[in-house]
Amino acid sequence: FLVPETPRYLVLSNRDEKARSVLSRINADKLRAEAIFSEIKQSIGRTTERSRIFSYGKIVILIGILLSVFQQFVGINVALYYAPRIFESMGAAKDASMLQTIIMGFVNVVFTVVAILTVDKWGRKPLLITGSIGMAIGMFAISWLSYNEIIGISTLVFIIIYTASFMMSWGPICWVLISEIFPNKIRGQAVAVAVGAQWAANYLISSTYPAMMEYSGALTYGFYGLMAVLSALFVWKMVPETKGKSLEEMESLWKE
Repeated sequence: FLVPETPRYLVLSNRDEKARSVLSRINADKLRAEAIFSEIKQSIGRTTERSRIFSYGKIVILIGILLSVFQQFVGINVALYYAPRIFESMGAAKDASMLQTIIMGFVNVVFTVVAILTVDKWGRKPLLITGSIGMAIGMFAISWLSYNEIIGISTLVFIIIYTASFMMSWGPICWVLISEIFPNKIRGQAVAVAVGAQWAANYLISSTYPAMMEYSGALTYGFYGLMAVLSALFVWKMVPETKGKSLEEMESLWKE
């Protein structure tokens, strides 16, 4: 009732005026709305034929896969799945570890809202890079604390820095980028590949964490910190900014 059909679906259904109306609602500039409508019409004409997944080259698929993999390889689901165990391994009592986990949940909600409020203002890439830097700081600090067997509130502080950095960046924005970077012709196939890669990475990271912790907690957290650094470099060098660009403009980018 409150969510309109997408303009692309409306154009495909020969409901051009309704598509124009929706575009006008979500774009304050009517000229911009009309320009997007024209791009959609042209794009729809090209997307009626099914394309092979690599018809725009392999790089766009690789970027989608790496976005998904890095989202998991920074270790966020380890922090979420094993939070009580992490706190207990750092010396917290069982009741205290559960309270700290609840605090983490509150931080997750707050900083997800931060991402919602800033993603269209600051752009996708700046938030992702900032988040990666914050996660690296948090994980390297936890690695150092673990190596030196330092127990105290500092562990909670750095885990909060880590999770807050993820939730204001890679948590929601990875999904935004995956929905925006792929050309219309291959969107369904490409998103499926990216999501499949994400679940595979999730399984790999989550299933290897107990064995890695048994070997060395410091090296485990250091590995996640290294992945955060690599994710920042990846976004900086390879990921295009999608802020303010239509899906049709992104399709043109991969054709160049």
